[in-house]
Parts: sequence; C-alpha cells; structure tokens
Amino acid sequence: MSTQPSTVLDRKDPVFDRLENQIAWYDEKSSQNQHKFKCVKITEIIAAALIPMLSTLKFSGVPHSNYINTGLGVAVTALGVLITILEGLLHLNQYQQNWITYRSTCEALKHEKYVFLGNAPPYAAGTDVERRALLAERVESLVSQEHAKWASVQHQQEDKGKSGGPAPSTSSKQES
Repeated sequence: MSTQPSTVLDRKDPVFDRLENQIAWYDEKSSQNQHKFKCVKITEIIAAALIPMLSTLKFSGVPHSNYINTGLGVAVTALGVLITILEGLLHLNQYQQNWITYRSTCEALKHEKYVFLGNAPPYAAGTDVERRALLAERVESLVSQEHAKWASVQHQQEDKGKSGGPAPSTSSKQES
C-alpha cells in the first residue's frame, strides 16, 4: 500500500458513502425546513396585512350590509386565529432552527470532504487508511454533535412544557 495520500475517494468506500449520504440528508432537510419556515411566515405576513384593511371596511346602504359587515368581522377574527396557529406550528416544529442547524452541519460535512480531497491538514499526513479513519471519525463527530444539539433542544422544549411554558415539541429529527 502506498504511503502517498490519495485525493480521490472510491465510490464504493463506506466512509465516502456515509459522508455523501449525510451531506445529502442534511442538505435535503435544511431545504425542507427553510421552505416550510418561509411558507408559514409569508402566510402570516399576508394574514396580518389583511387584518387592518378588512377592519376598516364598513358597508352601509347596500343590500345585506349587516351580513357583509358581520362576515368581515368573522374574517378578521379568523385571520387572527390563523396567525396564532401558524406561530404555534413554527414554535412546535422549529423550522427555522432546524433549517439553520442542518445547513450548518451540511456545510461542515462538505468542508471535511474538500479538506480531505485537498490533502490539507489534518489529512495532509499519514497513510490512506489513517486518513480515511480520521475522516470517518470527524464525520461521525459532526453528526453526533448535531444530534446532541437536537436532543438538547427537544429536552428544553419538554421542560418548558412541564413548567407551564410553551407546549413540548413532538417532532422527531427524522420527520423534520
């Protein structure tokens, strides 16, 4: 076996497979959470903008003006309820936090991949086997750190729910 470091990962290498799978998973989950967060926030903004506009509309002298005014009042109330529900979902599912955390982990994994491929420190020295073992160790460390952060947030949510704070999150990392 050559002591010269290889710059190419074998596509059948389990370390490479694990790294690529984790990059793909975190990239996909980050994108999903970003999309969900932005959709909910845009809906909230639109609903909030409609409330003052609908509140100022008053109809008189037109047929069924009482029904129209009552309907506008119901619409304003419904928009307020919608905003409250959407804020609750944001808090419960932590879309923004998951988006940022998953993106950060994805980028850290990509960084490890490119540092390895570039034979830069800490991968500059050692045999190919040693370098791959170090890569595997660092990839698993990044994934474990992210999982520990996620679990900590879940426990904090549960503790807040027990102390009369917001309801605990029931989502799991795999569903995020």
